[in-house]
Amino acid sequence: MKWQKLTLIAVSSMLLFSCVSSGKFKSLQKSYDELNTSYKGCQTDLTACRDEKSELERKRAANEAEIDGLKKQVDFLKQNNTQALKQLEDMSVISGAQAESIKKSMENLGMKDAYIQDLQTQMARKDSLNMALVMNLKGAIGNMDDQDINIKVDKGVVFIDISDKLLFKSGSYDITDRAKEVLGKVATVLKAQPDIEFMIEGHTDNVPFSRGILIDNWDLSVKRATSVVRILQKQYGLDPSKMAAAGRAEYLPVADNGTAEGKAANRRTRIVILPQLDQFFKLLEPKK
Repeated sequence: MKWQKLTLIAVSSMLLFSCVSSGKFKSLQKSYDELNTSYKGCQTDLTACRDEKSELERKRAANEAEIDGLKKQVDFLKQNNTQALKQLEDMSVISGAQAESIKKSMENLGMKDAYIQDLQTQMARKDSLNMALVMNLKGAIGNMDDQDINIKVDKGVVFIDISDKLLFKSGSYDITDRAKEVLGKVATVLKAQPDIEFMIEGHTDNVPFSRGILIDNWDLSVKRATSVVRILQKQYGLDPSKMAAAGRAEYLPVADNGTAEGKAANRRTRIVILPQLDQFFKLLEPKK
């Protein structure tokens, strides 16, 4: 009887212990899994750190090797430089006269550099004046069709191209009233710059022309240029000593004469603002 009671107590205890251990086991299993995951993550980080450390050590070794190489080059150059200087001193390669000649050459180089800088300054000033002139001309003329009048700067020179259809009637060198209005606006800007000199060029297309006293395109281009010059002088008071008239006939086209549009572009009168070369010639004069 006593043995049966003990057996019953033992079995009951085992059953009770079994129920409690199952819940704790699951909790412990979960904690274990979490710790194991964390452990694996730490292992991965450690491996990455070791790899990075190895790479840094490799780069450091390479840098130290490069530094050693550069130090050796510097030492080599120092030795060669010292030897070269000693050889020059021993041999007395450069005499006093030669040293003075080198000194003068260096001074001449300095003078040439200053001369070049003066030229650059003058050219920059000229470019600025040209741009200001172009802006003033465009402002005075206002909104006009680019096919009738075009103002531009090319290689430091200001060009004003006025179309034939605006200035003259076909085959004529008589200036139209509309053209006189445009020339008056141009003259206002040019008159405000009394030092400016300019040339009027007449241009034609390649169609042969002959009428009355005009024998060919040479005559026509020259007569058109002189007609513009007379208007600028007599009607708008520009100084005739600052003007020149020239005819180019068909020999300086800006477009292909094979098309009607090209011919129309070539029939033009051009006002060329002449560069003031005296400014540059003054730079060539010896300094006193």
